[in-house]
Amino acid sequence: MELIDFLLETQVAIRDEVEKDVGPGEIPVPPEVIFTERLMAHMADEGITFDPVVCHFEAKVSSHNLKISGYAVSDTTDESGNPDRLDLFVSLYKNASELVSVPDSEIRTAAKEGVQFLRFCAAGRLSGKIDETNDVYSLVVDVERIFSGLDSIRIFVITDGVAKTRSYEPLDVAGKQVRLEIMDIQRLFNHVQQGRPRDELVVNFEQICGTALPSVWVPGSGDDEYDYALTAIPGEALRFLYDKYGPRILEANVRSFLGVSSKGVNKGIRDSLRDHPDRFMAYNNGIVVVADEARLAKATDGSTGVLWLQGMQIVNGGQTTASIYFAKKKHPEISLANVRVPAKIIVLRSGQDNDEELIANISKYANSQNVVKQSDLSANKPFHREVEKLSMRTYCPDGVGRWFYERSAGSYKVMLEKEATTPTQKKKLQQAIPPYRKLTKPDLARFINAWDQKPHIVSLGSQKNFQAFMDELQSLEESGQEMTPTQSDFKKMIAKAILFKAAHKVIRPKFPAFQANITSYTVSVLAMLLGERLDLNRVWDRQAISTELQQQIAIWAEEVNEALHFGAGGRMVSEWAKKPECWMRVKTAQYSPPLRGIPEVV
Repeated sequence: MELIDFLLETQVAIRDEVEKDVGPGEIPVPPEVIFTERLMAHMADEGITFDPVVCHFEAKVSSHNLKISGYAVSDTTDESGNPDRLDLFVSLYKNASELVSVPDSEIRTAAKEGVQFLRFCAAGRLSGKIDETNDVYSLVVDVERIFSGLDSIRIFVITDGVAKTRSYEPLDVAGKQVRLEIMDIQRLFNHVQQGRPRDELVVNFEQICGTALPSVWVPGSGDDEYDYALTAIPGEALRFLYDKYGPRILEANVRSFLGVSSKGVNKGIRDSLRDHPDRFMAYNNGIVVVADEARLAKATDGSTGVLWLQGMQIVNGGQTTASIYFAKKKHPEISLANVRVPAKIIVLRSGQDNDEELIANISKYANSQNVVKQSDLSANKPFHREVEKLSMRTYCPDGVGRWFYERSAGSYKVMLEKEATTPTQKKKLQQAIPPYRKLTKPDLARFINAWDQKPHIVSLGSQKNFQAFMDELQSLEESGQEMTPTQSDFKKMIAKAILFKAAHKVIRPKFPAFQANITSYTVSVLAMLLGERLDLNRVWDRQAISTELQQQIAIWAEEVNEALHFGAGGRMVSEWAKKPECWMRVKTAQYSPPLRGIPEVV
């Protein structure tokens, strides 16, 4: 596939979603909103940003143009318990059917609108100019409150054009460095086509440490899948890498299940760093790293050294890496000058089709001896394999269409390429299994947990919610319950997916921000108030919900939104929604009685 084909495919998908989500007499969701949602979700999935929130805001304040399209805050916190990293997104949507070059001037103008938003927040000059009922108000108040404690601020310009330049100098806002990053259609294409956005992680040890890493290099031979190096990485280098890349430097499985935060600094690691930094290498088990490419050079001691790595991912030792970062951050007096961390580096041979499987296995076996549970890393594969099998053999009531369960990332795309060899075949296959009927593992966890009245867990973000979902499955299995899904179970799962998607369709045009939280909480309220009375089999049979149920969702969504904002008390709704107390408040709020005549209610 060429870049232009990818662009056209992306625009078609956006238009299809616009058309699918608009009913008679309804105002369609702007394509820019859907583009923003898709881009931010992709970036979160790849660990580039945190769990994102769509929040469109444009205004002119004191002759300055302000704009943001979304934001994301970290789970890590400062000493006051506030998020210490903030990402702001500004969309520059062209809605183009051909490749459009975006000049630096447009990128800078878009970035400036985000910077001005940040400046006004930092100076405390924006909250007084925004109505408290505006969904952006809580974000503005929170940015004003947490700005002084932020360690990292990034502004992303996201565009469906092709940026001429992707590297810009950091800016200064109220004494803090703000990094400007670009996510254009070319970068997105590279991620999707290559399937390895980690290629962007290039680590030059000469720049970080002043020299190549002295190592024992063991080259592979013949048909070996990898080369191998043993080395020791300076603690300051690992701290720098985690500061620069965050959890993205960790391999996806480890990133998903580690859940490292500033409150989770390993006490033993902290004590070793503080009391015996020179013994850290002797005390610590070390880390395991995989990389797609390496370059060797002479180290200062004359030995063979690792100069740089491309596509570096830590598959074992995420706790060590994150704890070094957080220990230094919380205890600045700790010196990392004499800290060395033993490291095993596995450099994959280029062109191997099974690289991802090899990485997953390295991660699995490397972590089988430490606190990252085997059950976590395998993600209860029998359950997911069975759901995948059910999706392949269970047809929709029309006897033609199916839902697709993407057990492995990218398997939907692989299926299309494998089973459809001509454009006509591909179109026919996409009609039978359209993209909106594709479910990922995090999708399934979100739909089920929302129905199971756990909206506060869903609001933690896709990865943490998925972890909680898998932990619950594991716990039930260990208690002796049979967790292998049946076809009836699968149909109810899909009915919950249809219900959640329909709720989101109703809610999205009504609220400019916090749509994900409102949707999750509304579905949970729906399950609480209707529960077993709602016929999920009917939803499956019709592959849709009735107009009456849509009307009920709209009514309760307004009441849920009011309850969320009232409970938040001016705090960021997306953060308040993560707390169990939030769900307790929302579930005990007053709600209108159910409408009469809802067909799904029995």
